[in-house]
Amino acid sequence: MYAIVSTGGKQYKVAKGDVIDVEKLNAQPGEQVMLDVLMVNDGKSINVNAESLADQKVACKVLEQFRGEKQLVFKFKKRKRYHRLKGHRQNLTKLEIVSIPGESEAAEQATTDAE
Repeated sequence: MYAIVSTGGKQYKVAKGDVIDVEKLNAQPGEQVMLDVLMVNDGKSINVNAESLADQKVACKVLEQFRGEKQLVFKFKKRKRYHRLKGHRQNLTKLEIVSIPGESEAAEQATTDAE
Protein backbone atom coordinates (compact mmCIF):
# COMPACT_ATOMS: atom_id res chain seq x y z
CA MET A 1 0.00 0.00 0.00
CA TYR A 2 1.28 3.45 -0.90
CA ALA A 3 0.13 7.03 -1.32
CA ILE A 4 1.16 10.09 -3.31
CA VAL A 5 1.50 13.16 -1.07
CA SER A 6 2.16 16.81 -1.84
CA THR A 7 4.35 19.22 0.13
CA GLY A 8 6.61 22.10 -0.82
CA GLY A 9 5.33 22.13 -4.41
CA LYS A 10 6.57 18.57 -4.98
CA GLN A 11 4.95 15.14 -4.92
CA TYR A 12 6.31 12.06 -3.16
CA LYS A 13 5.39 8.37 -3.30
CA VAL A 14 5.33 7.09 0.30
CA ALA A 15 4.53 3.89 2.20
CA LYS A 16 4.35 3.25 5.93
CA GLY A 17 7.81 3.34 7.50
CA ASP A 18 9.46 5.30 4.66
CA VAL A 19 11.86 8.14 5.50
CA ILE A 20 11.80 11.08 3.07
CA ASP A 21 13.52 14.47 2.83
CA VAL A 22 11.19 17.37 2.00
CA GLU A 23 11.57 21.14 1.86
CA LYS A 24 11.72 22.72 5.30
CA LEU A 25 8.53 22.54 7.37
CA ASN A 26 7.90 24.63 10.49
CA ALA A 27 7.95 21.76 12.97
CA GLN A 28 10.37 20.60 15.65
CA PRO A 29 11.85 17.08 15.80
CA GLY A 30 9.41 14.71 17.47
CA GLU A 31 6.30 16.59 16.32
CA GLN A 32 3.71 15.05 14.02
CA VAL A 33 2.90 16.61 10.63
CA MET A 34 -0.06 15.87 8.35
CA LEU A 35 0.48 15.91 4.56
CA ASP A 36 -2.16 16.28 1.83
CA VAL A 37 -3.01 13.09 -0.09
CA LEU A 38 -3.36 13.10 -3.88
CA MET A 39 -3.70 9.34 -4.47
CA VAL A 40 -3.99 6.11 -2.46
CA ASN A 41 -3.25 2.61 -3.79
CA ASP A 42 -4.13 -0.35 -1.55
CA GLY A 43 -2.99 -3.07 -3.95
CA LYS A 44 -6.46 -3.80 -5.31
CA SER A 45 -7.84 -0.38 -6.12
CA ILE A 46 -6.56 3.12 -6.75
CA ASN A 47 -8.36 6.13 -5.30
CA VAL A 48 -7.72 9.49 -7.01
CA ASN A 49 -11.08 11.10 -6.25
CA ALA A 50 -10.28 14.58 -4.89
CA GLU A 51 -13.56 14.82 -2.97
CA SER A 52 -13.02 11.59 -1.02
CA LEU A 53 -9.33 12.36 -0.38
CA ALA A 54 -9.88 15.98 0.72
CA ASP A 55 -10.32 15.07 4.41
CA GLN A 56 -7.66 12.31 4.46
CA LYS A 57 -4.08 13.03 5.52
CA VAL A 58 -0.83 11.07 5.80
CA ALA A 59 0.66 11.26 9.30
CA CYS A 60 4.42 11.87 9.49
CA LYS A 61 6.86 12.21 12.36
CA VAL A 62 9.58 14.87 12.09
CA LEU A 63 12.97 13.24 12.64
CA GLU A 64 15.30 16.21 12.09
CA GLN A 65 15.88 19.59 10.43
CA PHE A 66 19.06 19.75 8.34
CA ARG A 67 20.73 21.31 5.31
CA GLY A 68 21.18 19.35 2.09
CA GLU A 69 24.32 18.92 0.05
CA LYS A 70 25.77 21.95 -1.69
CA GLN A 71 24.47 22.48 -5.22
CA LEU A 72 26.94 24.33 -7.44
CA VAL A 73 25.75 26.96 -9.93
CA PHE A 74 28.40 27.73 -12.56
CA LYS A 75 27.97 30.45 -15.20
CA PHE A 76 30.43 30.61 -18.08
CA LYS A 77 30.80 32.52 -21.35
CA LYS A 78 33.52 31.22 -23.61
CA ARG A 79 36.15 33.64 -24.95
CA LYS A 80 34.80 36.48 -22.75
CA ARG A 81 36.77 35.70 -19.56
CA TYR A 82 33.51 35.44 -17.64
CA HIS A 83 32.83 32.75 -15.10
CA ARG A 84 30.95 32.72 -11.80
CA LEU A 85 30.68 29.95 -9.24
CA LYS A 86 28.01 30.02 -6.56
CA GLY A 87 26.83 27.42 -4.11
CA HIS A 88 23.47 26.79 -2.47
CA ARG A 89 22.38 24.52 0.41
CA GLN A 90 18.65 23.89 0.80
CA ASN A 91 17.05 23.64 4.25
CA LEU A 92 15.32 20.25 4.51
CA THR A 93 13.17 18.26 6.94
CA LYS A 94 13.49 14.49 7.38
CA LEU A 95 10.09 12.80 7.82
CA GLU A 96 9.12 9.25 8.76
CA ILE A 97 5.72 8.07 7.49
CA VAL A 98 3.61 6.85 10.43
CA SER A 99 0.26 6.05 8.81
CA ILE A 100 -1.56 6.18 5.48
CA PRO A 101 -5.37 6.63 5.19
CA GLY A 102 -7.23 3.37 4.56
CA GLU A 103 -4.28 1.33 5.82
CA SER A 104 -6.17 -0.30 8.70
CA GLU A 105 -9.01 -1.30 6.35
CA ALA A 106 -6.55 -3.00 3.98
CA ALA A 107 -4.91 -4.85 6.89
CA GLU A 108 -8.31 -6.11 8.11
CA GLN A 109 -9.22 -7.34 4.61
CA ALA A 110 -5.87 -9.15 4.31
CA THR A 111 -6.44 -10.99 7.61
CA THR A 112 -10.00 -11.97 6.68
CA ASP A 113 -8.86 -13.17 3.24
CA ALA A 114 -6.11 -15.29 4.82
CA GLU A 115 -8.61 -17.07 7.08
